[in-house]
Amino acid sequence: RADARDLERGDRIGGSADVFRHFRARFADLPQERFHVVLLDGKGRVMRDLRVSEGTLTASLVHPREVFRAAIREAAASVILVHNHPSGDPTPSPEDVTLTARLRAAGDLVGIKVVDHVVIGHHRYASLLDLGQM
Repeated sequence: RADARDLERGDRIGGSADVFRHFRARFADLPQERFHVVLLDGKGRVMRDLRVSEGTLTASLVHPREVFRAAIREAAASVILVHNHPSGDPTPSPEDVTLTARLRAAGDLVGIKVVDHVVIGHHRYASLLDLGQM
């Protein structure tokens, strides 16, 4: 039931498994990458979930400006980055790792912490936080 329900304001996200549970049905069978940002308040509760970019089969163009625009406007304390790999393999690519580092640096500048970056594949996921890459 949680799989079919979108994130709602006030929901708690306890970790990457919660992110996967909420996004896997929405990202299932997409033919292109889709990049979302989940805005969190100071207590780690969901404020909003936004689609930032929709890309191609192998890439999604993401700029810090798009990721942090709403987070700044809505006074989010932190964000979780989420995107899918249409190939089904959620292993973070070198580009994913580089993008995460770039977005973390931008977040540090504006005072908004990037908590995790979760990559969704077919029936599995990878969390850069869980992999020790945050």
